[in-house]
Amino acid sequence: MLTAERKRADRKSAYSEKVITADEAAAKINSGDDVVVAQCASEPQGCMSRFHTAAPRVRDARVFSVLTLKPYDFYVKPEMKGHFELASWFHAAGSRQALAAGAGTVTYVPNMLHRAALDRLQARKPDIFFGTCTPPDSKGFVSLSLGITYEKDILEAATTVILEVNRNLPRTFGDSHLHVSDVDWFVEHDQEVPSLPSPDPDEVEKTIGSYIAELVDDGSTIQLGIGGIPNAAALALKGKKDLGVHTEMMVDSMMELYEAGVITNKRKSLCKDKFVCTFAMGSRKLYDWLDDNMAVEFRRGSWVTDPSVIRRNSRMVSINTCMNVDLTGQVASESIGHAQYSGTGGQTDTAVGAKEAYDGLGKSIIACRSTAKKGTLSSIVPTLAGGTAVTLHRANTDIIVTEYGIARLRGRTVRERAKALIAVAHPDFRAGLEQQAGKLGYI
Repeated sequence: MLTAERKRADRKSAYSEKVITADEAAAKINSGDDVVVAQCASEPQGCMSRFHTAAPRVRDARVFSVLTLKPYDFYVKPEMKGHFELASWFHAAGSRQALAAGAGTVTYVPNMLHRAALDRLQARKPDIFFGTCTPPDSKGFVSLSLGITYEKDILEAATTVILEVNRNLPRTFGDSHLHVSDVDWFVEHDQEVPSLPSPDPDEVEKTIGSYIAELVDDGSTIQLGIGGIPNAAALALKGKKDLGVHTEMMVDSMMELYEAGVITNKRKSLCKDKFVCTFAMGSRKLYDWLDDNMAVEFRRGSWVTDPSVIRRNSRMVSINTCMNVDLTGQVASESIGHAQYSGTGGQTDTAVGAKEAYDGLGKSIIACRSTAKKGTLSSIVPTLAGGTAVTLHRANTDIIVTEYGIARLRGRTVRERAKALIAVAHPDFRAGLEQQAGKLGYI
């Protein structure tokens, strides 16, 4: 029988024999490969910064990613065309700029978040998965740490699995563990974990946040994103009691509401006493709070953001933002005309799931400023611009909130919707919207 000391030595050897450099990892990419990388704070930045070194011998390799945080050479440099293509499920600044520049190295993958991994697996088996993890523990397990939205589904199907080991990552609970025997190669790359600033909301956002708070009852389970409006909503929720969390993204504001005693998860009907999320991104304080925190469960996006799962939560409230809403209730959150700006993300999944909550008390809130471009454009529009992607079908739209109030659209006629949306539009645009609504036959 092996002694405990011998077992530990064997596990250490099994890990150390798999350690390679970032350049050696990039050299694993071959022509025609489909490569999938982990998203956001789980992004394998050491390896991705070296992908371009494979270009001289690689043609037609595709790298699938979400919210790519850096302008990596493999998709930014025009000479990478024909060698690498970034296929993004959700654009960030770098991919958006490269796409606008017409480099021919970036494309978009239409998706619903809960189906992102499963749809891709049905399209083609991934060749390589690159992700990040904590160092292995004494039993030989690593934690995938800050994200398993699609990552675990993909790595289980990938031909080759390569993980960057970062000692600064928190060890998280749920479905985030993986044994070293399930990993082909490790790259040791300690760095500061990518963080996301939490902006202070301005007065307009605070007003929107106060309207959102009116719609959230004590004991509700919430899904909340990040940005000025969600932060303002979180600030306004500080007077609530016994809120719960079932969300795709874990952010600082949820930690702060927990510390303030607002979020307790005690009245949840699904996963009582637990935060449920698929990934996290925020401050170093958030990452330290998540480390070994049994109150937070990371689960796959295929489960967390499945509308049929979301609707099992009591008093479920989804809070999302958008760019435009037309007078019939179509919501555009990802493109400006034909130009893809971001992605569908989990908005449709969470909105539909919340609206259809089993107890009939769920709410889907879509919030936006009434204007854009420094007040020169109305966010409430007669019709969406040609080519605009509809993120949330009007039949699924429930509540729209701007700084001018609350428009309830569920079950309403087009005439009722148009009137309600005009009432929450900026006053400078209401007369024009009424005129256009009349021409369209809406009112």
